[in-house]
Amino acid sequence: MVHVVVIGAYGSAGAAVAGELADEPGVELTLVDDGDPGGGLCILRGCMPSKEVLSAAAHRFQARHDDRLVGGLPAVDLERTVTRKDDHTLGWAGHRRESVHDLAEHENVEFVHDTARFVDDHTVAAGGREFEADYVVVATGSSVNVPATPGIDDVDYMTSADVLDATDLPDSGIVMGFGYIGMELVPYLTEAGGMDLTVVEHDDRPIDEADPEFGDAALALYEEHFDVTIPTNCYERRLEPTDDGGVRLHVEFADGTTDAYEADQLFLFTGRRPTLAGLGLEHTPIEPDEYTGQPQDWVRETMQARDDDRVFVVGDVNGKEPILHVAKEQGFTAAENILRHSRGADLRAYRNVHHHVIFSGLGVYPFARVGHSERSAREAGYDIAVASRQASDDGVFKSKDVPEGLAKLVVDRQDGTVLGWQGLHHHADVMAKTLQVVVELGLDVRDIPDRAYHPTTPEILDGLVRDCADAVEE
Repeated sequence: MVHVVVIGAYGSAGAAVAGELADEPGVELTLVDDGDPGGGLCILRGCMPSKEVLSAAAHRFQARHDDRLVGGLPAVDLERTVTRKDDHTLGWAGHRRESVHDLAEHENVEFVHDTARFVDDHTVAAGGREFEADYVVVATGSSVNVPATPGIDDVDYMTSADVLDATDLPDSGIVMGFGYIGMELVPYLTEAGGMDLTVVEHDDRPIDEADPEFGDAALALYEEHFDVTIPTNCYERRLEPTDDGGVRLHVEFADGTTDAYEADQLFLFTGRRPTLAGLGLEHTPIEPDEYTGQPQDWVRETMQARDDDRVFVVGDVNGKEPILHVAKEQGFTAAENILRHSRGADLRAYRNVHHHVIFSGLGVYPFARVGHSERSAREAGYDIAVASRQASDDGVFKSKDVPEGLAKLVVDRQDGTVLGWQGLHHHADVMAKTLQVVVELGLDVRDIPDRAYHPTTPEILDGLVRDCADAVEE
């Protein structure tokens, strides 16, 4: 009998491991989680509740931009928005919690509702007991990353979780962090809360994973439609409270000049870091910080900790890629590799095809990327053909009153294989699945049907396909 202990069974990664192993003969499973109500970050504080609140502001945004509509502009009722979000969130969390508890009905599965910690290499303490395991799965997720900016302990700040629960917002704010969290919540604060925001951007533009023209388009979209101030090449140097209870942020620009911004509230959207505190790793050989200071280096592509082949680390906690679908896929890989390792078989490495969606522009103008960008394809040594298209090139976007954005397709010029796609436009999130199928199956761009169903927004894909197919033929 192989005994597996899963620490963090309510989260997406831990639940995936548990679901895969619960019915395996010869496996004893102990599931541990201290969550209340239980459900994991995505359900409780992440992608699902955030899309719930964004949708309310998106309705107002589109009404505000459509001059065919007359009458007063509606306001977003924050109390109703949060109440509905909470109702749905508790329902979603309940489904996840019940699915985990249902697994515990199996004879070979036990659930312990408590905090877990290592007491030695493979012994885990929880619920006043100690469990000796053959394998331990760590799926403890991530926590808010609070930067070490001087003065941060002297000011109040709101995180993304605080924003999702807010039924009242101040008049002005300073935002630190303009990654995917900031890209999604900044428009919500301005549209739903009517806030005046200053958003610090460290680089020339946001969306690091995208080719530059997408970040430029996003920057223009935010400054024009959401009336936010976004100083670029700007770095936080010091925080201090103001006399009236607000916050002052001192910054330095890349050229050495300095400035200071004041507002009622500081918002920290500075990402997340692996949740390792209190896990007791000091009682094991595992030392995450040993590997060039990069937490993601402490876990192999097989999902095993580099310092211990019998400890598997999945989801946000391994620091590799804090995305829901990645966490699940890592969980499936870990479960398969635990069985393989126990049988002396070769293990499988997890290989993720880049597949991200940022619900920028309140989800009206989302950014999506599948596979290679133009930049990453060139860096990988491909001889590529590239096609770009503006949303305004297709009348359907104008007819639906969402005329902005662009898309790009990248293919291997030698054999036509589609290597990647990026889109920043209406319904780009929906199109991502189609492009995932195309990229992961390695389809030849010349084999993709050139047949449009007008007037639908995927018409933008037809133009990209035609242009890249022509380039390959040439």
